[in-house]
Amino acid sequence: MKKWTAGLLAVLMAFSITACGAEDTNVPVDSSAQESTVESVEESVVESSEATETSETEEVIDTETLKYLYGERGIKAGTCLSEQMLQNGRVQTIIKTNFNSITLENNLKPEVILSKNASQASGELTVEFTPATTNLLDWCVENDMALRGHTLVWYSQTPNWIFYEDFDESKALVSREVMLERMESFIRQTFEKLEAGGYLEHFYAYDVVNEAWMEDGTKRDCLWLKTIGDDYMWYAFHYADKYAPEYVDLYYNDYNEQFKTETLYNFVQTLVDDEGKSLIDGIGLQAHLYTEDDMDEYLSTVERLGSTGLKVNLTELDICLGSWPVIAPKTKANQRAQGRHYYNLVNGLFQLVDEGKVKMDSLTFWGINDQMSWRRERNPALFDNLNMPKFAYYGAMQMQDKAGFDEE
Repeated sequence: MKKWTAGLLAVLMAFSITACGAEDTNVPVDSSAQESTVESVEESVVESSEATETSETEEVIDTETLKYLYGERGIKAGTCLSEQMLQNGRVQTIIKTNFNSITLENNLKPEVILSKNASQASGELTVEFTPATTNLLDWCVENDMALRGHTLVWYSQTPNWIFYEDFDESKALVSREVMLERMESFIRQTFEKLEAGGYLEHFYAYDVVNEAWMEDGTKRDCLWLKTIGDDYMWYAFHYADKYAPEYVDLYYNDYNEQFKTETLYNFVQTLVDDEGKSLIDGIGLQAHLYTEDDMDEYLSTVERLGSTGLKVNLTELDICLGSWPVIAPKTKANQRAQGRHYYNLVNGLFQLVDEGKVKMDSLTFWGINDQMSWRRERNPALFDNLNMPKFAYYGAMQMQDKAGFDEE
């Protein structure tokens, strides 16, 4: 039996996670789904999967998992969390065994926590947490998970009605002054509700502004920019700094960061108050990458942004098969390449941290298994559709002998 096969089966027994993942409810951004499992492992897990499908999943404490490895460098190992994940006991076991940081995948986004009915009834923008949001937060607290907040000011998944008079899109856009009041109220209420629910003390970071810059160095056209003006991001951090406790780090978060490096480097240095105090604590890099990306070039982006002196966190890491224009088939060779990419990326990040070039206290993988990924057609996750660890997992674990480097 090859070493990597034995390793997969060993982790299978440790995790007791042989059942298939639940179907993803998110809309993927790419096309043409591929087959779902590592070919050479598929047959070996089917019998075990059927035998344990209805059995109770017991939590396993294993010191050779992501959160322990990363914790040696003071880095939290994170993942996102959705209601769907909590419906799968095997996925819960993976999360509790490997991760100690959670970002709610969707349930703290503006469209979820802003209530149109309550806002129109009161005449003031109103934040209301849904039962799903509180359920997910409760699970995180019960399982001693640190929390990253995602997100406050964003062009997407923010309801347009908040920008209009009487919260009615058939009317005119509100003035700059009114929108600044609404922004401040939204941010204040979010932190107040988290505190009132007993959740805020579990947060260590919050994405204040998300995806506001374009690759050409211009600000993204959105209603925040249209109603408030060029300084809307400064005000978002000003209000977040005003209402967030000191222990919650405030982040700017973006994707395609390797194409926006100098823009972000220059921007974060403008986020200071009248006394020169920085309003921002960190830069979040989504790290939605591909197996055809040059990891050395990406690491140069991380190092450059780390030179600002701010913390740098990878906030939504996944590495898809292929490139942006072309989906690579889920062959064993391509999955081995994926494992090597995860290994090289994490190894490079560890080196930057060890050398003092980057301050990093969290690395978040976006999703658990391929089926639940928002980009499931590209098979980007650490685990396959049977919740089996892939070469990618071993790459993230820095287990070079199982990460796809050895010969067939």
